[in-house]
Amino acid sequence: MIVVTSDHIEGKKITKTLGMVKGSTIRARHLGRDLTAGLRSIVGGEISEYTKLLAEAREEAIHRMVEQAEGMGANAILDTRLMTSMVMSGAAEILVYGTAVVVE
Repeated sequence: MIVVTSDHIEGKKITKTLGMVKGSTIRARHLGRDLTAGLRSIVGGEISEYTKLLAEAREEAIHRMVEQAEGMGANAILDTRLMTSMVMSGAAEILVYGTAVVVE
């Protein structure tokens, strides 16, 4: 599966547009990570606990989008976009969406 943020893939021709596909996940903070992150925010620097949490969430959302596209018969996803929103205090949704296509 080819997943790109552009509206085309160099050297490939779109033969069929199948429609929008999406994937999402909602992740909550973890108390243990919050304590470590709180200490790190005092001294400064990257809060690697949250970086890892969000990276895992993005990968899960992308995986779900790809599964949906494969189920439609796509072999590529164009115009891929990622969004995040706060669902409640301490929990965020990661949403990824794009256009499922067949390319050759």
